[in-house]
Amino acid sequence: MMSHIGTPWLPDKGEKVVLDSEESLVPICPKRRTTEELLNNGIINLNKPSGPTSHQVVSWIKDILSIKKAGHSGTLDPKVSGVLPVALGRATKLLKVLLIGGKEYLGILELKRKVKEQALREVFEEFTGDIYQIPPLQAAVKRQLRVRRIYTLKLLEFDGTNALFRTNTESGTYIRTLCHDIGLRLNTEGKMADLRRTRSGQFYEKDSYTLQELKDAFVFYNEEGNERPLRKIIMPVEGMVDHLPEIVIRMGAVDAICHGAPLARPGVLEIDDGIKRGDLVVLKTSRHELVAVAKASLNGKEVEEAEKGIVANPVRVVMETDSYPRMWKQRL
Repeated sequence: MMSHIGTPWLPDKGEKVVLDSEESLVPICPKRRTTEELLNNGIINLNKPSGPTSHQVVSWIKDILSIKKAGHSGTLDPKVSGVLPVALGRATKLLKVLLIGGKEYLGILELKRKVKEQALREVFEEFTGDIYQIPPLQAAVKRQLRVRRIYTLKLLEFDGTNALFRTNTESGTYIRTLCHDIGLRLNTEGKMADLRRTRSGQFYEKDSYTLQELKDAFVFYNEEGNERPLRKIIMPVEGMVDHLPEIVIRMGAVDAICHGAPLARPGVLEIDDGIKRGDLVVLKTSRHELVAVAKASLNGKEVEEAEKGIVANPVRVVMETDSYPRMWKQRL
């Protein structure tokens, strides 16, 4: 729930402020941004095919859209398919924020020898919860023991050696390692025969798009002037942080945040009640535009009761400086 704790800043009499229209202060939904703006600050829920690396896929997207900057969140092995969020332009600043979201996979575990289904189900139960993992040799990270949480691990089908399963996991969990460790627990060899990611954070397979669909949409836009298919695929940058609690800030505080300043209490208009100290939060304007992702210094209740003090410190600023008038030197 959002608590409204202030009134929006309005310009003094005779003070001119130019926004989306001549002198309008009417909120604008980010979805009304131009297609060019989306290409420079958007997100694609890509349905990655099996075969290419995640890096190759991003390179193809840059070629398709004729853009210079893009990046992916949550690397998928070449043979793994499914959801791969790809950020465009300035939205790449938020890729590390996406990494904290949970993942869902549909996979096939292949065992070297036959085991009883009940034995496999019991091992699945053992591997639900906190587990220890060492990243596989193929991983581009330091190979050290780490703890990861398996939220659910469900057996869907089993023929004695091949098990179709669905799992929801903490970010950073290696399914290849999970399959290997399950095999060891069953006194046999276990390997990941196939894998598809069906969710990454708030991005789901049912809402994803293929490279071919993206290519076709860009051709419609570039050659025929039909931007609707492309705008359906590229979401505003705000879609990357829908899962985080929000703080709505005053217009007069926006440019200060864009320059890296912390958010002070007088700059707050509304705040999610459930925010706790240390939480990652989204700083937005009253027009629903994303300004930055920040770390909360106070919880929601403390902000409501305070008259001054630092509320949050930016960790990733997305909005460009001078997008709003610079008033912070006089007001906040």
